[in-house]
This record gives sequence, structure tokens and C-alpha cells, in this order.
Amino acid sequence: MDKLEGFQGSSLPAPPLVGTACLPVGRGLAGRDSSDQAEKLKIEPSNPRTLFKRKEAIKMRKIFLGVIIFTFLFVIGVIPGHAQKEVTYLSLADYTAAIAGLNVPADMGCEDYIKDLNARGGVDGVKVKFIGVDTRYDVARGVSAYKRYRTEPKLLVVNAIGTPIGKAVAPLTTKDKLITLVPGDGEFQANLGRIFAWGPTYQDALAATVDWLLADWKKKGKTGIPKLGFISWDSAYGREPLRGGKEYAEKMGVAMAPPEFFPAGSLDHTVYLNRLAKAEVNYIFVGGVDPTPTNVIRDAHKLGLTKTIQFFCDYWGPTSLGTRLHPEALEGVVIVSYYLRGDDARKHPLANLWTKYGRGKLEDMNEVYTIGMSWAITFEAALKIALKQVGYKKLDGEAIFQAYQKLTGVERDGLQGPCAYSPTSRRGSLEVRFYQVRGGKVVSISGWIKAPDAVSLHKF
Repeated sequence: MDKLEGFQGSSLPAPPLVGTACLPVGRGLAGRDSSDQAEKLKIEPSNPRTLFKRKEAIKMRKIFLGVIIFTFLFVIGVIPGHAQKEVTYLSLADYTAAIAGLNVPADMGCEDYIKDLNARGGVDGVKVKFIGVDTRYDVARGVSAYKRYRTEPKLLVVNAIGTPIGKAVAPLTTKDKLITLVPGDGEFQANLGRIFAWGPTYQDALAATVDWLLADWKKKGKTGIPKLGFISWDSAYGREPLRGGKEYAEKMGVAMAPPEFFPAGSLDHTVYLNRLAKAEVNYIFVGGVDPTPTNVIRDAHKLGLTKTIQFFCDYWGPTSLGTRLHPEALEGVVIVSYYLRGDDARKHPLANLWTKYGRGKLEDMNEVYTIGMSWAITFEAALKIALKQVGYKKLDGEAIFQAYQKLTGVERDGLQGPCAYSPTSRRGSLEVRFYQVRGGKVVSISGWIKAPDAVSLHKF
């Protein structure tokens, strides 16, 4: 809540002048000299009944004032024994820029699960305060937002929605002994610290895709070495999958064409796609957060490339809402995902929170809503461990850091694979599954598959 800086143009009445006496006007006193009357005035004894009533009135005023003061102290939390126990979860989000299309529903899922958790009494009586800040996918805004909210009472977790923002605030949160959640940076698995990825790293996802295309190549009876193209944003996120993913492809005998990078927000990707086509690739892995992948593949479809080249997308590829709009262009696209998609997501029991909290019809739920719920479930499990270990008074960033490392094997109701956090792992899970666009729908074409470790192949 923004603080009220003050009131302008106040018409409040002026206070009485200091030192002004308010003298009572007694019977026979009006209009006469006070010195004369003082001599003639006789003090008659007060009525005992009147005195009793006055004392009772004064007593009731004191009791009433005491109640008001007590209530005020309770509200502002001066009385610790009765104040509400609360911890803070901070999302450095993007609600209006490049990744808003997926971040908005994801944070809705996180916030709704937290609402539901609080309605159930919280975690051992401790409620969670959700704060979401629109950074507009801008690093400077992300850092500024963190600095503004870093002193929030019992701030335990900072979720940095964008890869560049995560890398920028990591040193700050580490210094403050908090933990940061990031999308899929393999760098933080290679260099263990207080930064935790949501699921398997981006490198691991690309490696799992390499395994899938090799199986597909063999299934189609093709010989020789398959060639893979890569196209994504020209950013830290866009390049991250190749830091280990490229080494894995080469290790598995898959040739890679020179990668193509373009500025986020580009409207035409024809130049980049034509270069990949001239490189005679058999497969193309498309990065970027939707609608970027949809736009790239739509351009490829116009060029006729989708007829001869198999396209892949990473975690942030087309959702089932987008595939309804461009079913023909996206037909056959394969999506690697660490979370449930399509009807798998909508049929999950927790998806009912979407309608419970007035988000709309279930059929219009963006499946990344489930990611947000998974974040909240993970935080809930860690908070429970931390409270058991140190109690509420000693609960801090160090306690939650230790708790996150004890979440190995924790289930998130099947929204993604079992939690893989441990003293030696910063991966949120190890498994991915593959989906394919068929007839405008996102359909599951595999079960959960353990992704290869591609991070260890790169020198960070």
C-alpha cells in the first residue's frame, strides 16, 4: 500500500488558543463583576447522588479509552503475543512486457494457492503474504524492486521471473541471506549457492530434446547425422540452453548449425529462418516466451519450412490457448515441458482454484497457472520444515535456505516431477515430458522422462 503523504486543503477547525480558559457561567454570575460575586457566593454541599453519577461516568470513560488503546496496539502489532504471524513471498514479475503472457497466469496460480493456504490457517498458524511487483522484464526495475522490498518483515523467498533479473539480484539476495528462485539457469546448478531453479535446467531440457529427436530420426528410418538448428532471443535466457546443451548434442552425434539470435519483440523472423534452412537443418529448437515461439513458427509455416523440418519449443512455447488461434501453423510442433500442459493441467484437481477465485472458465485457464501453484506448494513444504526446526521467532532466510535443501522427493501433487532440491542440487525436479500440437490441442506424447545432466558438460 502506498503511504499517504498528507492532506491538502484541509478544512479542519482551528484548535482553541493556548491558555484560553473556559469559565463556567453560574446562576447569578452573568453580567456582574466577578470580584463582588466571589464574596457573596456560597458553596452549597454537592448532592451525593450527583457525585456518584459523575464518578461512574469518569470510570466508564477510562474503560472505554483503555479498550481503544488496547485495540490500536493489537492492530499495529505492539502486543506480540496476539499479533498475526506472517511471512513474505516476493515475486519480481512481469505483468505488462515480454513474458507477461505466461507470467501473469503463473503468478495467479501462486497467489490463489497462497490465498487458499491462508484460508486453511496457513502453515502451523503462520500466514503467507504475497507481493507481486511488475518489473516489465527490466533488470534495473527488478533490482530497484528488490531493494525496495528487501526489508519486508520475514521476507524469505524472492522469485525472479526473468533470467536476466535473476542473475542481477542473485548477489544481493545472497548477501541478505535469502533464497532466489529462477526459471532454469544451469549456472546456479554448476555453482551451488542460494539460487534454486524451478525445474530441470534449460540445458537439461535441450539435452532431453536431443534424445527425442534421435529416437524420432531412427523411427523414421533415416541414416546419417541429424542436424539441429537453434533460434531464440538475444539475451541471457536465449543463450543459456546452449551452455551444456550444445556439448550434449555433439556428444550424442547430432550436428548443430550456427545459432540464430534476434531481439525480443521482433515481428519478422524470416531472415533468421532462411539462414537455418540454407544450413539444411532437419530440426529447429525455438526459444523465447510465447507468443514469440508462435510467431517464429508462423513465419516458418509461411516459408513452407514446417513441411520438411520438425520444430521444437522449450518450456515457454505455445499454450493450448495460443494453438487455438493458429492450429494450422503450429500443427506437429513438439514441446518439452517440466509441468503439466493442455487437458493434463485442466483436469488436475487443483485447477479448480482457477474458478474458485474468479479467474474465469476452466477451459480458458492458461496451463502455466499450475507452475505458480507448484511454487507455492514448494514454499509451503519448506516453511513447514523451517518452522519445525527453528520456530517462528527465529525464522529467517538461513532457516528457509536449509529447509529448501531438505525437500528432496517432495511431491507437488503431480504438477511436476518430485522435488530434486538437496545440498548438491538446485534443480526443482529432474523430469520432463513431451507434448505435441495436434488439431489445435496440446496433447501428451510421453510420460515423465528423466532429463540428462547437460550442465556438467559446460565450463562455467
